[in-house]
Amino acid sequence: MPDGHLLGAWEERVPAALRAVAATLTAAGHSAYLVGGSLRDLLSGREPADWDLATSAHPAEVRRLFARVIPTGEKHGTMTVLAGGAAYEVTTLRADGVYSDMRRPDSVEFTDSIARDLSRRDFTVNALALDLATGELIDPTGGVRDLAAHIVRAVGDPAQRFAEDALRLLRAARFAAQLGYSIEPATRAAMGARASLITRVAAERIAKELRLLLAGERPSRGLQVLAGSGLLTHLVPELMGGVGVTQNRFHRYDVFTHTVFTVDRAPARPAVRLAALLHDVAKPATRELRGGEATFYDHDKVGAEMADDILRRLRFPNAERAAAVHLVRHHLFLYTAEWSNAAVRRFIRRVGEEAIPDLFALRVADSAASGRLAGEPAGLAELAARVAAMLATREEELPPRLALDGADVMAALGLDPGPDVGKWLAVLAEAVLDDPRFNTREQLLALLLEAARGAGDASPRSPDRSDPVDRGDPSC
Repeated sequence: MPDGHLLGAWEERVPAALRAVAATLTAAGHSAYLVGGSLRDLLSGREPADWDLATSAHPAEVRRLFARVIPTGEKHGTMTVLAGGAAYEVTTLRADGVYSDMRRPDSVEFTDSIARDLSRRDFTVNALALDLATGELIDPTGGVRDLAAHIVRAVGDPAQRFAEDALRLLRAARFAAQLGYSIEPATRAAMGARASLITRVAAERIAKELRLLLAGERPSRGLQVLAGSGLLTHLVPELMGGVGVTQNRFHRYDVFTHTVFTVDRAPARPAVRLAALLHDVAKPATRELRGGEATFYDHDKVGAEMADDILRRLRFPNAERAAAVHLVRHHLFLYTAEWSNAAVRRFIRRVGEEAIPDLFALRVADSAASGRLAGEPAGLAELAARVAAMLATREEELPPRLALDGADVMAALGLDPGPDVGKWLAVLAEAVLDDPRFNTREQLLALLLEAARGAGDASPRSPDRSDPVDRGDPSC
């Protein structure tokens, strides 16, 4: 077990409030160790997201020593201490019993042995402890070596570690993406052998890990681990359908490889990364050969439906799911300089002002991951400039609402409330998109009466338009 006096090297990065919590524990005769991801991140030069302590003090003693304590998981020895405006998990050193639910041990045995506590942890890079009283680094499983080599290695028997908590299967892939690490061969082999256990993990836990994986520096590493281990077959089998599916002259890679590279190139915003992951999920189902070249007509529409089903199944939050599905649905737009101002207005209305930056970012990532196309997608800068100019004059170019409402339509045409009222409003909205100067009460009433006379007894229909937004870009 290598040791060293590292506290002096890292002391400035450990919060003073946490050091005070540790000092209180040691003054009462208990040990206090910095453990888990916080220590791993410190040693690898990253900024820890949270801070965890392990101690020989039992939960009742932790409660006695600190004024503000939340019994987060008292049964398993975890208490949350509130100090210095932050929350710190303080967990009693323990050995775990059987994991019958494949999530938490049925029972725990408290211990004074830090080595015994570390031996129950998932991966060697997480099985490290720093004694905050002496600065001694405790490393019984070779975690420092694996940190230096950028390796994810299970503690002890990897098959047993994954059987205890099957979410560790996904967490290993997440570390590959988040930290840029490779997975040690025996650990990777055990992932393949135990892959089916992931089906016993709650969807919400899976969604949380997937979100962290997608937020990593290189999500493709984790996604390729998921595919190679068989885990992706159980998590999102629809994505595995893209493996080996060739595309067209605009693409160097098969659908799956293009997908994971698109995720890498997309900005690390949850909805954009999710949309990048699922933007081409319907390509295998929509693939046809026309004139000797593969086409994927309507893969945006079909893909949006599939993405919605997938994200519902995985219990992603509703807002995140809706935003990602919206981006998938609209990622296939084809801009040319011939777009009229009305076409640009329709594009803004369809996509929504708030979603346009994410859609453009997805489009750039999609193009960059083709392996064939260099630089920004053709015309995107011009479209962005036109959208920005139009939004800058929103009152004139993009009226927030029509100058008349449903009550006006009913009064003018003698209609009762019903779907035809909304259809007539849609007809008027199209006219205003063509020319915002029509958006006055007098102009709209005149248009309404003229359109109603032309329709006779028929239900209103929106104008038949060839909108360039509807033409898909074959390079997407």
